[in-house]
Amino acid sequence: MELYLRGEPNPRQREFLLSRTRHTAYGGARGGGKSWAMRRKLVMLCLAHDGLNCLLMRRTLPELRENHVIPLLHELGGIVEYNSTERVFLFPNNSRLMLGYCDAPNDIYRYQGREYEVIGLEEATHFTFEQMQFMCTCNRTSRGDFKPRMYYTCNPGNVGHAWVKRLFIDRRFEQGETPEDYAFIPARIYDNRVLMQADPGYIKQLEALPYELRRAHLNGDWDVFAGQFFGEFSRTEHVIREHAIPARWRRFRSMDWGYHDPCCVLWHAIGPEGRIITYRELYVNKLRADEVASRIVELTADEAIAYTVASPDMWQKRGAVLTGEGGFVGESIAELFAKAGVPLTPSDNSRVAGWQTMRGYLAHGEDGIPMWQTFERCENLIRTLPTLVFDKYNNEDVADGEDHAAEALRYALMSRPSRAWVIPKERTRIPGPFDTVQSKAGYLSI
Repeated sequence: MELYLRGEPNPRQREFLLSRTRHTAYGGARGGGKSWAMRRKLVMLCLAHDGLNCLLMRRTLPELRENHVIPLLHELGGIVEYNSTERVFLFPNNSRLMLGYCDAPNDIYRYQGREYEVIGLEEATHFTFEQMQFMCTCNRTSRGDFKPRMYYTCNPGNVGHAWVKRLFIDRRFEQGETPEDYAFIPARIYDNRVLMQADPGYIKQLEALPYELRRAHLNGDWDVFAGQFFGEFSRTEHVIREHAIPARWRRFRSMDWGYHDPCCVLWHAIGPEGRIITYRELYVNKLRADEVASRIVELTADEAIAYTVASPDMWQKRGAVLTGEGGFVGESIAELFAKAGVPLTPSDNSRVAGWQTMRGYLAHGEDGIPMWQTFERCENLIRTLPTLVFDKYNNEDVADGEDHAAEALRYALMSRPSRAWVIPKERTRIPGPFDTVQSKAGYLSI
């Protein structure tokens, strides 16, 4: 059967069309030609394999109709039969392309028991993780000449942002997930020559968006999304490659304690002008206080550490027999750490003031470089900091979530002089016998 399908794929779309990985995601920025690539991929598979069952899904019926039903009718009309009642295209070689949606939570169950060799989730971040998992159970086959596959198109944001980012961007896999089964192909509007030529004004619209939206929609930045607490965080600016830290820089540690929840320990160095570099992390759970302390001592080696700041609740007297932390009844967690060779200092636990202090350090200094940066090796801090969202009852605070690394960072930065106190050099004239110019920053930066 001959079928003329208009359109030449750009290089990124070609990668997507050629992918045979079990799970392939394509996207990032808006305008990357994702819908065209998804339709073309599933049509090509139906043409290439006899008797193939494919399912293409959007979150809502109106989106499905506008983005896929109408374009496919235009492209396949008169050649491929369309059953409007079941919303399915029937190919002459007995392959089927069904179009579905999942508007309400229970809509997902209409696909229960069905078998699809190929499933495409268009705008995958509009689907919850549970909905995606359920559709994976439908992605199977009894034929031996074709391995099941799932394809995803996606932009940053919405309810599925976290699971798409975890699997395809951070590549942080859980039990039952095999890294080789997941591939991500980034797409930006600059890859879509057809759109840029046909509608050059569209890119100007994206460039005119507010900073956070521009990062997400124009650049495909997965570290920014609606409701994000630290929209200032940018991997490009705040995450740096590991390098040698001068021996003269003062070093200190910070810790957010947890036993069942993760315990996060961060190592920091204080650079010129009070800039903070976070250069190491320890992220563990279900380890006793003495075990965590032993790891801290091992990782620190011969480094000179000025102090270690930790949450004040570690000084509460909690019976060790009841908590399972080890040691004697009545000892605090802080005392257990001190006995194991890691003396602690209580942190300032002011949450709202602490988050604002962090915003100050995320901001740029006079040299255009952020006042806080972290090495790439601090993976959990980098992973979780941009996922924090506003508390719906207090927009000055963070909602409950995986905030252990952020808490440790907050304790660290609250132990330093406030950025609001640091006055740029040569801007404060202090009268003296010789009328010299001095800087208050020099007194406050250590």
